[in-house]
Amino acid sequence: MALAIQFEPNSSRVRPASGAVLGSLVAAMQSPELKASRFIIEGHADGRGAAEHNLRLSQERADEVRLYLVALGVHPSRLRAVGKGASAPVRPGEPAAAENRRVRVVTVE
Repeated sequence: MALAIQFEPNSSRVRPASGAVLGSLVAAMQSPELKASRFIIEGHADGRGAAEHNLRLSQERADEVRLYLVALGVHPSRLRAVGKGASAPVRPGEPAAAENRRVRVVTVE
């Protein structure tokens, strides 16, 4: 699932407006259906800027979301953060599109 988590521009700081989305995610992760599941948190960047910078920023954003989820009660062993940079855009023909800047949470089987 891709989440509409907002960050400060060119930063890994989660905007307060994303608190409700992250709270809902924690509730889902703590539900009986997902309580035993593990997750990968993927950070994605748009195609603007240098590839190295985008990779680092996407990793920092994934790390920040992981820390947020842990602070809200998800056990850290259930979460792994991975930065993908601009390698998997949602809108490949529009590298600067806002949809390319996202965090995706994937269940690990």
